[in-house]
Amino acid sequence: MSVAALRLIRCRRLSSTGPGVKKVLPWRDIRKIAKMTGAVILGGCMFITYEVVSLNKAVRIDTQAIQQEKLKSYIYLSATPSKEQENLGTGLTYKARRELHKAARRFLEVSSRILLRPLDAAPAARPMITAEHLSRMDADPHEVALWVLLKRACSANRTTRLSAVQELAQNHHWQDYQYQTAAQAIDQRTALGLARTSQVDQRFFLSPPVLPWVEDRLSVEDGLRQLLASLPQSEVDQCVQYFTSLALRESTQSLAAQRGGLWCFGGNGLPYAQSLTSVPSEKVESFCLQALVQHSKVQSHCDHIVANGGLQLLQRVYQLRRDSPKIQRNIVRIIGNLALNDSVHQAIVQSGWVPVLAGMMQSPHIIQASHAARALANLDRETVKEKYQDGVYVLHPQCRTSQPIKADVLFVHGLLGAAFKTWRQKDCEPTEEKAAGASEDYTECWPKSWLAADCPNLRVLSVEYDTHLSDWRAKCPVENQRMSLAYRSRELLKKLKSAGVGDRPVVWVSHSMGGLLVKKMLLDASRDPDMRELMKNTKGVMFYSVPHHGTFMAEYSVNVRYLLFPSVEVRELCRDSPALRDLNVNFLNMAKDREFNVLSFAETMPTTIGPMIKILVVPTQSADLGIGDLVQVDVDHLNICKPEKKDSFLYKRSLQFIQDALKGYTSH
Repeated sequence: MSVAALRLIRCRRLSSTGPGVKKVLPWRDIRKIAKMTGAVILGGCMFITYEVVSLNKAVRIDTQAIQQEKLKSYIYLSATPSKEQENLGTGLTYKARRELHKAARRFLEVSSRILLRPLDAAPAARPMITAEHLSRMDADPHEVALWVLLKRACSANRTTRLSAVQELAQNHHWQDYQYQTAAQAIDQRTALGLARTSQVDQRFFLSPPVLPWVEDRLSVEDGLRQLLASLPQSEVDQCVQYFTSLALRESTQSLAAQRGGLWCFGGNGLPYAQSLTSVPSEKVESFCLQALVQHSKVQSHCDHIVANGGLQLLQRVYQLRRDSPKIQRNIVRIIGNLALNDSVHQAIVQSGWVPVLAGMMQSPHIIQASHAARALANLDRETVKEKYQDGVYVLHPQCRTSQPIKADVLFVHGLLGAAFKTWRQKDCEPTEEKAAGASEDYTECWPKSWLAADCPNLRVLSVEYDTHLSDWRAKCPVENQRMSLAYRSRELLKKLKSAGVGDRPVVWVSHSMGGLLVKKMLLDASRDPDMRELMKNTKGVMFYSVPHHGTFMAEYSVNVRYLLFPSVEVRELCRDSPALRDLNVNFLNMAKDREFNVLSFAETMPTTIGPMIKILVVPTQSADLGIGDLVQVDVDHLNICKPEKKDSFLYKRSLQFIQDALKGYTSH
C-alpha cells in the first residue's frame, strides 16, 4: 500500500506542476500494476513455501551421516533425476531446487556441528530422538533405513554390526543411486560381510579400480616375470625355487619366440613357433601363476608380492583371462593364500578384489565358487576365526549364516583324486542322460549340493593334495621326498588345526589311499598332546574302497615308465606292505579304545585301466578293516564314492552313517 501511495502522490504532483503537463499514469493503470506486483510476490512466496515443504520431504539424510560422509553423499544427491524432477516444466526450476538442496545440506551440516552428537544420542533428561522418529517426521522410511543401516554397520557392538549387514543384504527395493551411495559409504568390514552374504546384490560394491591401458599381453608376461624375479629366492624350499626358475625360463623363451617370429626351433621354443596367438601367452602365464602360488604360501613373501604391485597385476591377468577358468582359479588361490596374512587385507580390498570374489561366489560352478569362498573366509575376520590354508576348502557353509554349526564332516580324496572331482555325481552314459534328463540336476560335488541340504548345521570341508603314479609325473622333482604318508599327515594336520578341525565333533570320509592318510593322521593326533581334542571329537570314519591291506594296482602299470620309477605313494600301497600292516594294527587298537563308528564300502566290479586292462583295484578282503560294518556295492573303484543320484543306496547309506555318528550333537 505504501508503494502505491507514493506512486499516486508522485503522479498527482506531476499532474499539478503546470497546465501543459499530461498525466503519466492514470489511477486505473496503477491499480493494475499493484495487482500484478502483489500476485508476483504472493506467487513467489507460495512457490518458495512449496519448494521448502517438498525439500523437507525429499531430503532424507541422517545428520550424523552427513557429518561423516558428506563427500560420499553427493552421489546420492546428484543422481539421475527422479520422475518428479523430470515432470517439472523448466530447467530453471530444477536449478532452483538444486540450490535449495545445497543450502539445506549446509544447514544440516552446521546443525550437526553445533549439536556435536547424533540424533539418537539425546540426553536422558529429554525424550530420545531415534531414527524411527526422524522417519515419521520428515523422511521416507526406505531412505532413512539405508543411512541408519550404514551407521549401524559401523557400530562398536558386534551383534549390531552383523544384524545391520544382514538387513542391508536383504533389502532389494532400493534404487541404483542408493546402492551407489552404499558402495561409497561402506567400510572394509561391511563390504566383506556383504560379499559373504548369499545372493547379495552386486551393486553394493564399487567396480575394481581402472588399470592403466596395456597395448599387448606381452607386457603382462613381462610384469609376471619381473614380479617373480623380484621375490626372494633364499630361505625357500627347493620346490619353490624350481617353480620360479621354470616359470622364468618358459617366460624368457616365449618372449624370444614371439619377438623372433616363426623361425624358432628346438627346446621349449618350438611350440611357440607354431603360433603367435594367445595360447603361448596362456601357457606362460600358467607357469608364472603356479610359481606365485608356491611363493604365496611363504608368509614373508606375501608382503613382497603386495609391495611390488602383485595385486594389481593379478587383477589385470584376471580380467584378460575371463575365458580361462583354470587361470582365474589359480589367481584366486593366490589371493586366498595372501589373505592368510592380516597385514595385507586392506591392500587386497583396495585393489578391488572384494567385488571380484563376490561375483565369483555366485558362479554356478562349485569349484569356482569354492575358491572364492575360501579367499573371502580368510578375509572375513568378523565372523570367521579359522584360517583355511592352501588345499583346504569349505563346501558348506560358504556364506555367513545364522545357522549354528554343530559338527564337521571332512572329505579326503585318494590317489590321483582332487577335492572336488572325486566327490562328483556318477557320470551318466549319453543314452541314460538323454532318457533321464540327468544333466540338469547333475552336481559337480555331492557333499556340497546334497549333504549340505540334508544337514545344514554341519560344516563340510574337503582337502586336496598332489598324488602321482610315477615320479616322472611329479610337478616338482624333489616332491617325491614329500609323498610319504608320514609327511602328508604332518602337513595336513597343521592345516586342519588352523581350520579349527577338532574343535567340534567330526566325521571323516575317505576314498582309496585317502583312508590310509586318515588313519595315519588320527594315529599321529593320538600321540600329539596339542591334537587331543581332534581325537576326542572324532565320532566316525567312513571308508570308500580303502586298501587297508594293500592293492594289486601298485604292482601293475599302464605305462612302462611307471615300472621304472613308481612314486612313494604307489610303493606304500603294495600288498602286505610292512608299513600298511603296522598302520592297520595300530589303528585297530586305537579305534577299539575310542569306540568311534566305522563304515567301509567295498567295490565288486573291475575298473577299466587303459584300453585292454580291467582289474579289481581293491578286493573286498583288503577293504575290510576288521571292525565296523562292511557294505559291498556293485560299482568299480572310481565310482564307489560317486552316488548315481540322491535317492541311491550309496548316498542314503552314507547319509545315515553320518547322521547316526553325530546323533546327539546335531538336530535334523
